[in-house]
Amino acid sequence: MKKRVSLLFLMCQSVLLQAQLQVAELFTNNMVLQRDQPIYLWGRAEMEEQVTISFIGKDYSVETDGAGKWKVKIPAIEAGGPYEMSITCKADSIWLTNILIGDVWLCGGQSNMEWEMARFPSTKIDIEEADDTMIRHFKVPLTWSVFPEQHLDSSAWAVNDPKNTGSFTALGYYFAKELRKQIDVPIGLLNSTWGGSRIEPWMSAEALKKYVEGDAVSLVRLNKKKRLDEIREIESRIYPLADSAEIEQAHRVDFDASGWKTMELPGLWEHAGYPGMNGVAYLRRIITLSAEEAASGITLRLGKIDDSDHTWVNGNPVGQTSQWDAYRTYKAGPEVLHEGRNVILIRVEDVLYGGGLYGEPDRLYYRSVKGNITLTGDWQFRVHQVTELTGSGISENKTLMILYNKMIHPLHDFPIKGIIWYQGTSNATGMEDAYQYRELFTSLINDWRERWVSRGVPFLWAQLANFTAEDKVPMEGTWSVLRESQTAALSLPKTAQVVVIDIGEADNIHPDNKQEVGYRLSLAARKMAYNEDLVYSGPLYKSMIREGQSLLLDFDHKGSGLMTTDKYGFLKGFTICGKDGVFQWAWAKIESDRVRVWSDKVINPQHVRYAWATNPGEVNLYNREGLPACPFRTDE
Repeated sequence: MKKRVSLLFLMCQSVLLQAQLQVAELFTNNMVLQRDQPIYLWGRAEMEEQVTISFIGKDYSVETDGAGKWKVKIPAIEAGGPYEMSITCKADSIWLTNILIGDVWLCGGQSNMEWEMARFPSTKIDIEEADDTMIRHFKVPLTWSVFPEQHLDSSAWAVNDPKNTGSFTALGYYFAKELRKQIDVPIGLLNSTWGGSRIEPWMSAEALKKYVEGDAVSLVRLNKKKRLDEIREIESRIYPLADSAEIEQAHRVDFDASGWKTMELPGLWEHAGYPGMNGVAYLRRIITLSAEEAASGITLRLGKIDDSDHTWVNGNPVGQTSQWDAYRTYKAGPEVLHEGRNVILIRVEDVLYGGGLYGEPDRLYYRSVKGNITLTGDWQFRVHQVTELTGSGISENKTLMILYNKMIHPLHDFPIKGIIWYQGTSNATGMEDAYQYRELFTSLINDWRERWVSRGVPFLWAQLANFTAEDKVPMEGTWSVLRESQTAALSLPKTAQVVVIDIGEADNIHPDNKQEVGYRLSLAARKMAYNEDLVYSGPLYKSMIREGQSLLLDFDHKGSGLMTTDKYGFLKGFTICGKDGVFQWAWAKIESDRVRVWSDKVINPQHVRYAWATNPGEVNLYNREGLPACPFRTDE
């Protein structure tokens, strides 16, 4: 009998919980609601109960349906605030405070949009001085679903201040900060991003129909099975994992490390037989010190460690750093050292992309009274914890439509001013993928615009920055084709692309300078969303004619004229080919606001390419407003 009563009690409790007044997860204290557009609020309560929203002196009432759902439409409101809102029903109420009416921008894409302010070295002062409370931020949790859902996982709006701003999207923050200089309304950043994601997970099943075969749900299941098979294959090379007792013993000089693998450093473990592994691993090295060295202390120079580390010498902590691209310098004093063999043990935690000690070999050494002694070469290596194994890249952030279903679909009834997007590196893995991106990208843009209650909003994006070592000879590359695919989406109305081919970093897929990217995106927004008359784009290839042994190019978006940063007037980054299709480095210069390109090696020139490489090195064609020219090719 007691069991029956308990079960009945739990069932009643469940019904009561479902019947409690709820408002959708987007609506919290400190939120920003879109100005000059009807506002929709929705949630749940008891079935067939009246829910009343009181906001800025007016009441709006609605009755819940048979499933307990309610939705209210509030007429458009001008920018302003802060305001308060009450949501009430017969037995319950919700009170929301510090609400602003302004412009909401959706920030979408992968890690170059997702990464927080605190992850970039150049943002420290901006975080400390963050005081514009008219900027707010909402991070959509990293979640996924096979089917479209109406609700997000819980999150909250945060106010721009030193306590919160470190967790804001860095690119979105600088975009908002630049907009606030020109447009005196609150700015809300609705951040729905996932690092490493391909574009297909952000697309609805309908948007994907013409590009994939079979039922979308079946494809999701197939992808996940493939991922599990790949994970098992990688796990077979990792296990068994080191337990805590083993790690504790590894601090000892006489520890038996025969079960540990070796890894050559500097280097990432993804390149040493552990592809796709995120988690915790330990690196161990024995060094031998003289009595003089032990008595004087040493300084460890460990280069960069991706992402964070804790470092010990002979079991004594000597330093820790959480910044993935910071150079580590730790001191070990005579109190932790002794003559003879000493143990360096480093705990490395990797949450995304590469893991391990990396960078220049001459940055990996220790300094003693005898000078600098290298620490390059073999280290002992042991995996302690695996948090993710992506194998060939099949994971939630690369699986068809499942991010759209949970991280975008629940947002469609939340009015916005526009969308800013930074994504593409995960689709530049092969030439076919890079080329198909132009179709996928335009499909995503059209689909989102059609489904959002704010129909046809401006869609702005950052083109892929330069990355990896500079090409020594002209080469074909998937990143070049991906950039071309991004540019192709400019055929859609109310779109703009910002080019950042000049501010990437060869050894950093997450270039630090998000301030300039945010500024350039703000120019595009001021044009497309706020209708300002200003130059918002760099030069975009328009046409070409042949004159003798040279080619003369013309451009759109020249602004007040073309310019180069070269003091002698020469342009860099151009290649040219004849009928043989073999591209050669070319000379180029500006003539009467056009660009002439030629090469002594090409007698009968046919085609030109500009900045056509994953990293074209220094490229220096700009308009006089300081915006860089878009990479292009004239051949198909």
